Amino acid sequence: MSRHMRFRCIVTATLLLGTLPPPLTAQASQLPALGDAGASYSSQEEFRLGRAWLREFRGHVGQWRDPITQNYVESLVARLVPNSQLSDVSPIVTLVSSRTLNAFAVPGGVIGLNTGLFLWAPDEDAFASVLAHEMGHLSQHHFAREMARSERAQLPTMAAMLAGLLVAAGGGGNLGVATMAGTQAAAMQSQLSYSRRYEQEADRVGLQAMARSGMDPMAMPRMFATMQRLSSMQGNTPPEFLLTHPMTQSRLSNTTSLAQQYQTGNHGDSGPEYDLTRARAMLAMNMSDPASVRIRLEQDHAHPIALRYLDALNDSINQRTDQALATFDQLAREAPDILMLPASAADAALDAGRREEAVRRCERILRLTPDYYPARIIQAEAQLGINPSTAFRSLRTLSETHAEDPDLWNLLSEAAGRSNREDWGHLALAEQLQLKGDIEGGLQQLDMAEKASQRSGDYALTSRIRERRQDFSQYQQTLEKFR
Repeated sequence: MSRHMRFRCIVTATLLLGTLPPPLTAQASQLPALGDAGASYSSQEEFRLGRAWLREFRGHVGQWRDPITQNYVESLVARLVPNSQLSDVSPIVTLVSSRTLNAFAVPGGVIGLNTGLFLWAPDEDAFASVLAHEMGHLSQHHFAREMARSERAQLPTMAAMLAGLLVAAGGGGNLGVATMAGTQAAAMQSQLSYSRRYEQEADRVGLQAMARSGMDPMAMPRMFATMQRLSSMQGNTPPEFLLTHPMTQSRLSNTTSLAQQYQTGNHGDSGPEYDLTRARAMLAMNMSDPASVRIRLEQDHAHPIALRYLDALNDSINQRTDQALATFDQLAREAPDILMLPASAADAALDAGRREEAVRRCERILRLTPDYYPARIIQAEAQLGINPSTAFRSLRTLSETHAEDPDLWNLLSEAAGRSNREDWGHLALAEQLQLKGDIEGGLQQLDMAEKASQRSGDYALTSRIRERRQDFSQYQQTLEKFR
């Protein structure tokens, strides 16, 4: 498989297993300080532990790195947020590289979903129904309410239960993850399932959000029925989702009844974007058998444009670049409002080593939609091989609005190194390491960044580095709760 057309499927840990709508600023991405005056349990403790959990999760579980898919999922979340009673948190989605069907919500606004969800959700509303359900758990603060109800609101216990969820999200089969989480977390795993009342509440809030967002509420019971059928087919190994979201016939009936009440008839054709994204995700999971992806898409009556898009992706993977680009360009002419089509062409050009062409293609996209993140990050990566200083400036600007993206910091570190900005190189690497849970390594890089900034006379950067050292120390204290 070629370097770039891995669809960013970069495994950053030994284990193969939902981001910022709107993106978090560098300040907003910081964990709150311990003991902030006036902070409530839900707003401070949930956020602090949830974001610490995400850092630990990134260090132990394989993430799927694909800005085009990530952007699409973010757009769905952004569409649901105003109607999901999520007034106090900005969700962040992490994509997990796994064929298994699973999604989960972690306190503090973290939504995780396995790429396997694309395989089993035949349409956009079915996919969105799982997101809406998880957002229902977040908006109703079910985790914190359960802890308060059971009189187990102590930080170490809550952290242990979050660590147990890390084991569950990883399938429980990785010794490194199990050791990291500890026996206490493993003992708490049986308590990860939400109560029947909380599941019903998340269903209700999710159905409301779907209806108010112009989606079909009936997609949720249809998706649940699909999971139930899959569970019966798999016997003793049901989908991971059903292990923490138990499904009964009564719940399925209740969800169907509620969905019928919430139906408005205002939902319409969602367009081909989901089918395009689904083709991309399914091909990444089945590189050796693209024919099976086509069969599945045809069975689910995917939009015809998605089948041609699949062919173009496969051509790119197999280094038939001119053929792939011709198809992408034709599709973009037929559907000029779908930005992932020209972005996919730019991605294919970069994969083939045609950096100047990738930059030009991204420039055309950004002239019309300057904030389209996939084009900006693809352009910056292409510039890295042409003009590292230009790439450095572009990535540094992006880091101000996408501070939770470890891949961006990795590229920025490389661009800084090639641009003789040793101070920023160490700082960017420090940010990448802390986002993946390696706070000690991050602190070491900050020490080197501070010395380099003093040598270069950039005292403003020196001050920033010292502030980040304090933030990293707070992160470290929180992460210790998981170990």
